[in-house]
Amino acid sequence: MKKAGFFALAAITALVLTGCTDSDAPTTGAGTDGDSGSTAELTPVKVGVIPIADTAAIYLGDAQGFFEDEGLDLTIETATGGAAIVPAVVSGDYQFGFSNTLSLMVAADQGLDIKMVSSAVSTTGDTTKDMGAVITKADSGISSPADLAGKTVSSNSVGNINDTVVRDGVDEAGADSSTISFVEVPFPDAIAAVENDQVDAAFVVEPFVTSAIEAGLNVVTYAYADFDPNLDIAAYFALSDVDPDLLTKFQSAMQKSLEYADANPDAVREIMATYTKTPPEVLATITLPKYPTEMDRASIEKLAAAAQKYGVLSAEPDFDNLLP
Repeated sequence: MKKAGFFALAAITALVLTGCTDSDAPTTGAGTDGDSGSTAELTPVKVGVIPIADTAAIYLGDAQGFFEDEGLDLTIETATGGAAIVPAVVSGDYQFGFSNTLSLMVAADQGLDIKMVSSAVSTTGDTTKDMGAVITKADSGISSPADLAGKTVSSNSVGNINDTVVRDGVDEAGADSSTISFVEVPFPDAIAAVENDQVDAAFVVEPFVTSAIEAGLNVVTYAYADFDPNLDIAAYFALSDVDPDLLTKFQSAMQKSLEYADANPDAVREIMATYTKTPPEVLATITLPKYPTEMDRASIEKLAAAAQKYGVLSAEPDFDNLLP
C-alpha cells in the first residue's frame, strides 16, 4: 500500500473516531489519588493502544499504580492499528499513542509533527519462536518466505512494518516480493481468514501466533526476528509540542512499566487475560516480546532503508528529531 493510501485510511478513521474502544477489550483507567482519595489532583491522560501482548506493559503500569504515582489519571483506549491511533493523537483525542515504528516514520514523512517518546516492544530475536509470525494452512504449499511470492497475505494494517519485513524476507530468499498482494485483516480475524481461504497467509502477533499453531496452522517465518534480532517493533508517541511536564511524567511511568513487564512474565500473561479474550491455556504458552527501555537506533535505520526501497518512505527520517 502506498503512503497516500495509509493516510487516506487515517483521514477516514479520524472522522469516525470518537472513542476507538475495541469491544474485545475494556477501557481502563487509574481510579483514585493515593493521598486524597480522588482524581481531582491527577492530570487526565488518554493513551490509544492495540490490545495485544505488545501493550501489556502499559496495562501493568496502570495496575501497579506507576502512572498514578506520577500524578496521572490514565485512560487506556483500544483500536485495531496505528492507522486509527495516529489521527486520534494528531486531533488531540489522545495525548499519547502506540503504533509500529514504521507507521510513525511514515506519519513523519507525510509532515505530521509527531515524535516517539518511549520504547514499547521489540522482537525476541529468536528466529525459531518469536512473538510475530506469518502463518498459513498446513496444506497451503507455503513452507518458506519465497513461497509467499504471488500470494495474498494479510496484516492488521498495510503499508507498515509487517509487509515491509515480509517483503524483505521474500526478496532475500530470491523471490519477487512485488507479486504479493497485501490486504488488511485485524489480528483477531486473521486465523479464520486463513482457515476460510480468504487469504493464503497472515501476519499475526501474540497471542494470535500461539492460537494459530494450536489451531493447526503452520509458521512460514518469524519475520521480525528474521529481519533484525534487535528490531524495535513499536513505540509510544505524541505530538512534538506535547506538554513537557506531562511528557516527563508519562516517560517515567512507562520506564517503570517496561522494566516491570520485562522482569515479570507471569504478570504479563495475567494482565493479558483482562484485555484480550485469549484462553488461559494459550496465555500460558505464548511467546512474549521483549519490553526494552531504550530503542535500538540501528534496527530502526535498517527498517527505514527497507521502507525506502519499497516506496513506503520517500526519504530517510530525521532520526534525531523522531526518536526519544
